[in-house]
Amino acid sequence: MLRALLVCGLLAGACGGLLATGFAELVGEPALEDAIAFEEARSPAAPETELVARGLQRSVGLLTAAGVYGLALGGLFALAFAVVYGRVGRAGPARTALWLAAIAFVVVFLVPFVKYPANPPAVGGANTIAARTDPYFAMLAISVLAAVAAARVHAVLARHRSSSSATGLALVSYVVVVVAAGLALPSAGGLPPRFPAATLWDFREASVGTQLVLWTALGLVFAATAPRVMAGQPIRPWRSSGGGEAAAATRD
Repeated sequence: MLRALLVCGLLAGACGGLLATGFAELVGEPALEDAIAFEEARSPAAPETELVARGLQRSVGLLTAAGVYGLALGGLFALAFAVVYGRVGRAGPARTALWLAAIAFVVVFLVPFVKYPANPPAVGGANTIAARTDPYFAMLAISVLAAVAAARVHAVLARHRSSSSATGLALVSYVVVVVAAGLALPSAGGLPPRFPAATLWDFREASVGTQLVLWTALGLVFAATAPRVMAGQPIRPWRSSGGGEAAAATRD
């Protein structure tokens, strides 16, 4: 069953990656182009040969990166689903998948993003990448570990308290940990002087939207396929040996 769930996760991740690529191209690329133009105007230099052409970056490069990222997330999502299903709450597989996708969006992306919001790649010096990346991954690790600990707190409290009370206390414990970590970690690096605020806002808005599209699609596709796996049915009903059942499932 785990192998079939992994197939569901990879399929969901691939769909999410494709949709996120389209969203990033439509919404994110204009802000990125503006940021590159600002950087070039701020520090003009002799023309350099591009290792990868800009057109290739925003087409094949963006599609490949989003696809690989989506597949990786899909596989990890399937493993996480296998761990939490039936152990945290009593929801069915579809509802568990949707809740897990929503929680993962907050824990894996939104919380680290609030502390270290995305900047356009053309902004900032290359020598500051490590200084900006290391704290971000530290915040990401703390957020994930705090979420795991909160799930354990919920499991312990649920034995002695109501489900709503256990959920509230577990949520409070997670918030306390990530807020404390956010205050303790160093702040994000500044932007160049006179950087257009509208460009920065558009880029960060597109970053949040891209991740939201990715996790929403991943959760919806996994929620549509995982129940069939849990019921011992094929993922694609039109390949089922039972013609009548397959036709009914296809009509549904």
